[in-house]
Formats: sequence, structure tokens, C-alpha cells
Amino acid sequence: MKKSRRRIDVNLEELDGVLDRAREVPLSAADHDKLKDTLHALAEMLVGSRTTEKSSEVLGKREETGAGAEPQADDSSPPPPGHGRNGAEAFGGARKVNIKHQKLTHGDRCPECGKGNVYGQKEPKVLVRIIGQAPLAATVYSLERLRCGACGQLFTAPEPEGVGPDKYDETAAAMIAQLKYGAGTPFYRLEQLESQLGIPLPAATQWEIVEEAAQVIKPARDELIRQAAQGAVVHNDDTSMRVLMLKRDPKDERTGVFTSGIVSVDQGWKIALYFTGSRHAGENIAEVLKKRNAELPSPIQMCDALSRNAPKLSAGVEILLANCLAHGRRQFVDVVEKFPDQCRYVLEMLGQVYGHDAEARKLGLSPDERLRLHQQRSQPVMDTLHAWLEAQFTDRRTEPNSGLGEAISYLLRHWQPLTLFLRKAGAPLDNNIAERALKRAILHRKNALFFRTLHGAQVGDLFMSLIHTCELCGVNSFDYLVELQRHARELAARPAEWMPWNYRETLHPTDQDP
Repeated sequence: MKKSRRRIDVNLEELDGVLDRAREVPLSAADHDKLKDTLHALAEMLVGSRTTEKSSEVLGKREETGAGAEPQADDSSPPPPGHGRNGAEAFGGARKVNIKHQKLTHGDRCPECGKGNVYGQKEPKVLVRIIGQAPLAATVYSLERLRCGACGQLFTAPEPEGVGPDKYDETAAAMIAQLKYGAGTPFYRLEQLESQLGIPLPAATQWEIVEEAAQVIKPARDELIRQAAQGAVVHNDDTSMRVLMLKRDPKDERTGVFTSGIVSVDQGWKIALYFTGSRHAGENIAEVLKKRNAELPSPIQMCDALSRNAPKLSAGVEILLANCLAHGRRQFVDVVEKFPDQCRYVLEMLGQVYGHDAEARKLGLSPDERLRLHQQRSQPVMDTLHAWLEAQFTDRRTEPNSGLGEAISYLLRHWQPLTLFLRKAGAPLDNNIAERALKRAILHRKNALFFRTLHGAQVGDLFMSLIHTCELCGVNSFDYLVELQRHARELAARPAEWMPWNYRETLHPTDQDP
């Protein structure tokens, strides 16, 4: 949470008087405090707030000199790959146009030397050209009409092929949903933009379009929920939301409204789900897990240590609880300025664990191989850290009620779920993937401020679930939403074949041997 800057009332004449008096007599206590507070407030304004929790930024660089100091990095080294212009292969959504040579074909005689033949090259020369256009464009067709002077019969030119009967086609609905629920552009802001570009698009019309599309593609979201329940690891978290007209049960004592983000992970896919209402994240994940196949092993649930994130499951249903190590780490980041040495020790120890996890990803280790790596290399680190944490209290090195003491207590109190990755294959270190998913809902809250009704929130949840799942799977969400609408009947009949990771194969099945 961003810290609010304290208010200092500064009177320049008063400060001038303080400085003038300081030339003749020592500063009084009141003048000293006034000048000190002013300088500190100015320093806070000049030094930007930290926007990252990386150890290098939180702790700063060690000042080491002598033979044991590490050599300074050479700033003249070339930048890492990936910095610079995007190549043509990066434009996956671009229209592809193949252009043949106007005069030559494969095998023709070379017009330059007249001796050899020319042959087609494997890699063509590639040009990328980008044009600008309105998010939603319109075409006005004027169909010529003729009337018979004798009988009055009216003859109208036929409609162009492929125009379709609807004023707003599937691409319009997909683009409005993409802008609203994917990019956080409110309906009224899109209305203003389109109006300036000469394409009237009232906010009420936009809502009618996406509401109708949501009913058509709802089977895809329902199938995502069913498949998410089968995941090996399920992340969840929630954030506050506003729904203006929300009818509550008279017996419900809650006053808050939340958007829960759930990310289900299994081998081969990731699914993001959103649920807005008065339920907490734990209650929503419990509803999802009701659809889990009873024959599957217990899933791993990753969340922070808030009690409302833990589901209350029915009898016979088990879950392996893992808590977010990044939340425990953040407790020390928040107090690093007051306890720099102790926090540096904890952050560097946890940094070793994250380094081992990054190595496992780089090597492409299986869950079992990753578990063995952590048991061999991270287990000793965490054991040493645990002993250090306990010694802070037993040896009276840290006051339990201080900021550092509270951070230590958090780790010790939740040590078992925080270290599940040392005992269970596939257990993640943190809940960052769910927190990133919630940024989509937070973006909507910042821009649109609220949902008007619970039905509107459910439409938003549907589109955000589909759009963010596409992002997790590396799929073009605009194309996906368009194809779901165009194949609504097939989707309703076989929704499992229209998931973001397999709908392309459904559209273009490979030729099978007879």
C-alpha cells in the first residue's frame, strides 16, 4: 500500500527568519524542528518512491573494497538479447501477404549475367508496415434503387457478398469486450473516442453488444470452470470491488464486495477465473472444487495467509495448503529501513531459494526433479533461516512487537504452508500469478470505478476469464472471442474442443490416415 506523504505547512518568511537568527544565536528547539521537518519533506519529494521489491533495489549495493571485493560490471557490454526493434516474427496477428516477383520465376535464366539460373530462396525479404485505424470501423453501403415508370416495381442492387444481416458483427463484439475488460477502457471513453472519429457508438449500445455475446460464449467459460477444478495447483486471491445495485440476503451481515481471482495450473495449460460478489476467495474456490473428479489426488492450493482465502470443504475433500513466500518476504521489505542488517540477511537467504527455483525453470526440470533440487539445496538454507528466526526471540535480540518482530512472527506462524515446496512436488513458492491476474480487475476498478449491477459484474467476469486465460496460454484473445461467436452451435455441443489451447486444431483438424 502506498504511503501517504505527511503534510508540512511551510511559510517562507518564517523559514527566512529562522535562517537569519541562526547567524547570531544557536537554533532553538522549535526552530530546529521546523527546519528539519521542512528539509525531510523536501527530500521525500525529491526521492521517488520504490516501485519494485527486488533485493538490489531494496537493499542497495554493498560497499566492498579490498581484495575480497567483487569486480565492477563493465557498463560497456552489449545489452542482452531482446532489446531493440521487433522482428517480423513478433507480429503474429498481422495480415500476411505473399508477393511474387513480377518478372522472374524459379529456374529462369539470370537477366544480369545470362549464364546461370535463378532459384527461389528459403527466406524472403520481409517488410513490416503498420497503419492506424479506429478501434471499430464502419462501412456504409449505398445500394442503388430503380423504379419502373409503368408498374412502380422497385429494383434494389443486391447486398455485397459476406456483409451479413447484423449491423454489429462478431468482430465488433470481440473488440468492445477486449477494450472494456481486457484493456480497462470504460464504455463512455470508447464512446467519446469513436465519436471523434466519426463512428457513433453509444455506451448503452456497447453494453447490449457484449451482453448478447456473453450469452453466446458462456459455455466456454463454464467449461473453463470445470477444467480448472481438475488442476494440480490452484492459486486464489481477491480484491475489493464496487457494485452499485447489489441485492443481499437480509441475513447476510457482510458489507464488502470482492472480485476473486483463481488461476488453475496443470501440465499443458493455465486457466484464469474471476468471480465478483459478496463471497470471499476461499468460498469461490470451494465452489469450483465441487466439480473436481473424486478420483484425482488432492490439489495444492496456493494463497496468502488470510483466513478468508482458505476454503471450507465438504467432508472427505482434502486440499494441500501452501502459503505465499513472497508475502512473508514483503514483511521484511516494509521494515528494511529500520532494520537493514536483519532484513538483508532474510532477503538474501530467500533470494538463494528463488535462485534455485529459477535454475529449475531454466533447466526445464520435472516437478519431481525440482523437488529434489529444492530438498538438496534449499532445505539447508530454510533450516538455517528458521533457526535464526527463532533465535531472535529466544535470545531476546528482537522485540516481538516491533516491525521486525511481526515480520519474524509471520514466517514462524505459517512456516509449514510456506515451505510446502520442500515436501510436495509441484508446490509453487508464491502466489504471484494470482496477484498478476487480479491486476486486470483492479485496472477495471481504476478506470470504470464500479459495476452497475451484479449481472454486469458477471458479464465482466466472463470476458476477463476468457481474455486472461488466452494471455496465459499465449493465444490471441480477439481471434478467440470472434471464433467462439461464429461457432456458437459447435461450442454449445462440444465446449471442451473450444478451449484457448485447442480451438485452432478444432477449426483446422489435421488430415488423418484412412
